[in-house]
Amino acid sequence: MTEPDRNPIAIVLAAGQGTRMNSDLPKVLCRVAGRPLIEYVIEALREAGIGRLIIVVGYGSDLVRQALADQSGLEFSGLEFIEQAQQLGTGHAVMMCRPAIAGFHGPVIVVAGDSPMLQSSSLKRLITEYRQARPACILGTLIHHDPAGLGRIMRDADGGFLGIVEDKDCNPSQRQIREVNMSTYLMECQLMLEALDDLSNDNQQNEYYITDVPGILLSRGYDVRALPVLQPCEALSVNTAAQLALVEQELMRGN
Repeated sequence: MTEPDRNPIAIVLAAGQGTRMNSDLPKVLCRVAGRPLIEYVIEALREAGIGRLIIVVGYGSDLVRQALADQSGLEFSGLEFIEQAQQLGTGHAVMMCRPAIAGFHGPVIVVAGDSPMLQSSSLKRLITEYRQARPACILGTLIHHDPAGLGRIMRDADGGFLGIVEDKDCNPSQRQIREVNMSTYLMECQLMLEALDDLSNDNQQNEYYITDVPGILLSRGYDVRALPVLQPCEALSVNTAAQLALVEQELMRGN
């Protein structure tokens, strides 16, 4: 591994419309505390020491590009944009990045662009774990007081990662699990690209999900870990105007 490849790159998923926000804007441009959601994500990634950021855009892509081009801070310089013309799922969004990262041999962090509570400290802990253990994949997870609606992290008797069970598929015992998946991933680039080849869209939405990649890597015998490093504030998601207001309150309190 060459020295530059030891530094992670990041893929920010920013292609969705977010119809539940009651806005025609791309979801990542909805504003909280006066700023677009995606700005907080980019700042957290930069603060974690990530130099190369790839933004996957789709719906309203020109608006997203322009909004970020209008920012003058160093954290917004050198952004790369990849177009996801058809929104066929989070896994498909990462697939669109293949030409840009095909020659990269190092860790890739994949995060959602509509997660303004993402913390640089959490990202740094994922990076530290990767550098110490070199697993194929690490999921950043959260111990949630109310895990309803979120995918549960399954572990074996020794605490090893077994998989993710979506809330709708949980049996009564699994519903009691409080460790949840928050769509924050760190993966070794080349292994991630191999796993993407095995992604299936055989589901109700006919979409490709990045959520399936850890399970694919595990089935191939690779080291996949779930690390509960995310902070309680990172559980706050933005899918509705009401949730946007809650996030704004948290930001105004300074987390």
